[in-house]
Amino acid sequence: MSVFFAQAWAAEAGGGQGGAGWLEFLPLILLFVIFYFFLIRPQLKRSKEHRALVSALEEGDEVVTSGGVVGQITKVEEDFIRCQVAAGTEMRFQRAAVVATLPKGTLKKLDSGSD
Repeated sequence: MSVFFAQAWAAEAGGGQGGAGWLEFLPLILLFVIFYFFLIRPQLKRSKEHRALVSALEEGDEVVTSGGVVGQITKVEEDFIRCQVAAGTEMRFQRAAVVATLPKGTLKKLDSGSD
């Protein structure tokens, strides 16, 4: 019968991998470190800067909103700001909608350049 069937020998009981078990997780750990430094950390930094910007808004600041509207703050409320976007035109925005503050006098330069 051994002509048609090869004999299968039982494998020896293998020992454990020893201390090499953590090496299997090394690529996963490296991937997390890469994600932290290239994605998570910069996003946390941007979020912190935006919170500081929003909390420091004052009347008279010239700002740009996330919709691209440029205006001067006329009133700061708890969650909203009022911006004068044109002569006699005020709009109300959420404070978080402010993306950037502009240097003083930018609106005058923009208005004089459009005439």
